[in-house]
Amino acid sequence: MGHQPRCQPSVVWASRSIGLGHLTLEEIMPAFADCKLAKPTALVSGDSAKANQVAQQYGIKPQNVYSYQTYDNLRNNPDVDVIYIVLPNSMHLEYTVRGAKAGKHILCEKPMATSVADAQKMIDACKQADRKLMIAYRSQYEPHHRAMIQMVRSKELGTIKVIQADNGQNQGGDLNQWRLERALAGGGSLPDVGIYCLNAARYLTGEEPIAISAQTFTTPNDPRFKEVEESVTFQLRFPSGVLAICSTSYGFHEARRYRIFGSDGWAQLDPGFAYHGLRMMMSRKSPTNSMAENITEVRLPEKNQFALEIDHMADCVMQNKQPHTPGEEGLQDQKLMALIYQAAETDKTITLPPVTGLDTTRGPAPRMLK
Repeated sequence: MGHQPRCQPSVVWASRSIGLGHLTLEEIMPAFADCKLAKPTALVSGDSAKANQVAQQYGIKPQNVYSYQTYDNLRNNPDVDVIYIVLPNSMHLEYTVRGAKAGKHILCEKPMATSVADAQKMIDACKQADRKLMIAYRSQYEPHHRAMIQMVRSKELGTIKVIQADNGQNQGGDLNQWRLERALAGGGSLPDVGIYCLNAARYLTGEEPIAISAQTFTTPNDPRFKEVEESVTFQLRFPSGVLAICSTSYGFHEARRYRIFGSDGWAQLDPGFAYHGLRMMMSRKSPTNSMAENITEVRLPEKNQFALEIDHMADCVMQNKQPHTPGEEGLQDQKLMALIYQAAETDKTITLPPVTGLDTTRGPAPRMLK
């Protein structure tokens, strides 16, 4: 593994080349205040003035501010154990490979890449360098989602029949933003926000789909969608018989939710994919009145999702463990998204061979830190 990790491994993140983006400044950097095992020790940015300002705000040494040209010099910095890559999707490959060659572990934002081939290259590069690779699926570390997984696996809702998941937003702002450029994003709403629905269906059941069907639609002449799709609906069938019905869009009013329908009840998170304010509801028949339905809200303490995923990566480095969401988890979503696009283009259901076992692309469940 190279040098032995210290008691408190440090994290460096990379921003996109034109400056420090909203996700980094508004969510990830503030999350370090809630981290128990990690702290920011270096920055990489194409905007040196802004990077130096952020470094001063977070107590990062001036010499630990890097440009994309000096990124490879991280190999000489013992303050850095992990690189958190927060870049346009098409840049994940390059900076993962370079970071691994520099001897650093990699935490990479989702979607993992813009193609199956690039995702595999990222895995291969980290294995060759004997570095850990984790994809930042924050929901899989969040308490409400962990509770929903346990509820499904323990059959608290009976036999699961259907999962319905929707995640979308009316994408506004700059028409030149990278998310609307196919070369940088790899697609539209599906890899950006639809991946949450796809990933949720997989981690809730623990299964991999055996059939995929899909449709896409883009409003004609909408200037936002010259290169990427607006809306996608897709259906997954799992070996157990569970059907997942999912929708995602850059054109409808915000929805970030899923509901699990079982033979004995249903449970939902709405919102479920937001950064904050998740709400869990459950419904069951009343044990004393067959005509009544008991709908209850399940309340759990809110935890910072970014802090949870960062601390998990730090814990894996310290304990030399496989991350819960390694590169193989991101690769599988990349493969399935490619098949969703194929199913929509051909208007045919794609069948897949069944995968034996549960959670075959995941590492051990995350350890809950006190």
